[in-house]
Amino acid sequence: MRREYKIIEKYEVVPNVHKFVIRDPRIAKKVKAGQFVLVMANEKGERIPLTLSDWDPKEGTITLYVLELGVSTMELVSLSKGDSLYSLAGPLGHPAKVEKFGNVLLGGGCFGIGGIYPLAKAMKEAGNSVTVIIEARSNYLLYNREKLEGVANEFFTTTSDGSEGMRGHVQDKLQELVKDGRKFDHAYFMGCTFMLMQCARATMPHKIPTGVALNAIMLDGTGMCGCCRVTVGGHTKFVCVDGPEIDGHLVDWDELFIRKHIYREEEAVSYQSHACRSLTGYEREAKGGGEA
Repeated sequence: MRREYKIIEKYEVVPNVHKFVIRDPRIAKKVKAGQFVLVMANEKGERIPLTLSDWDPKEGTITLYVLELGVSTMELVSLSKGDSLYSLAGPLGHPAKVEKFGNVLLGGGCFGIGGIYPLAKAMKEAGNSVTVIIEARSNYLLYNREKLEGVANEFFTTTSDGSEGMRGHVQDKLQELVKDGRKFDHAYFMGCTFMLMQCARATMPHKIPTGVALNAIMLDGTGMCGCCRVTVGGHTKFVCVDGPEIDGHLVDWDELFIRKHIYREEEAVSYQSHACRSLTGYEREAKGGGEA
């Protein structure tokens, strides 16, 4: 008998970012900050890695934030409360390194705004002074503020258009804080690959040890397929089993970008094609014409 992974709660928190609360007592009891799961929306779908953003061992639930970017995430966000995922595997990857560092800086963007919360909470419980910075293109894309403010000693927002907080990005606020004399003993960033690279490069001159949650292409999540390989300090690592936290100062970013973008054109065509077919299906259903 197949295990059921029922969606207890699901809604769009900001445009294109969806919050899922899913029942899985096994994962809820074992997960630690920084780990992820592999999710399949349906039997013919792709397995995609998603960061565990929260969990409740008593209720047996886990929380995920999904950014709709392609076909697989589109299929996932099309599910509703009461539906079930086809497959859910985890927790996977190493937990993030959590100890009493002193002053810790955490940065999040896109899905990382949700994903950074468990680490902020764990760092605070370990006795650290926690500074959290989040970024978005505009203020209407910022979310999860109350939860982050609840565990952070300091909380800052940045927006590309200057509609809230500092105009700029996480690394810009970081540079401002350091210029003002702030000292940080450890940093950790979660978000798109470009953001991770920029933040890691910003901390390097100040010699702040920096972990980044890499989001490489991933299939099996066990290190067997090799899709998520990345060069770190001249050595090959696999994000699924050696990460997802990787030393941001040692990542070969140029190589990682090449690998992540190798199928960009095909992904765009596939997404547009599926989106058009889905729209046609919705229109037919609204007119009583059945499925596409």
